[in-house]
Amino acid sequence: MLIAFSVAPSGAPSGGAENPDGSVHDAVAAAVRVVRESGLPNRTSSMFTEVEGEWDEVMDVVRRATEAVMPFGSRVSLVLKADIRPGRTGEIDGKVERLERALEAE
Repeated sequence: MLIAFSVAPSGAPSGGAENPDGSVHDAVAAAVRVVRESGLPNRTSSMFTEVEGEWDEVMDVVRRATEAVMPFGSRVSLVLKADIRPGRTGEIDGKVERLERALEAE
């Protein structure tokens, strides 16, 4: 299973800390840290983090990453997309490699 997700806080944090520029990089860093420490294959871009693994382990990482963002706001937004393809592994790189080969073939 391959998951692409984005998680971000909104609203004022419970501690009343200010965030004058509206940046969420500290919250996103907390989520990405959870993903990287999971040991699952992963990749982070400017908008999403991808994680590959079995259903239960991937969803657990998404849950823990979401929880890591909670202290940064009064609510959390989670966007998730899944590619569920039983019996396939290595798709975090495989899908991109197949795309690049198709582009080169043109």
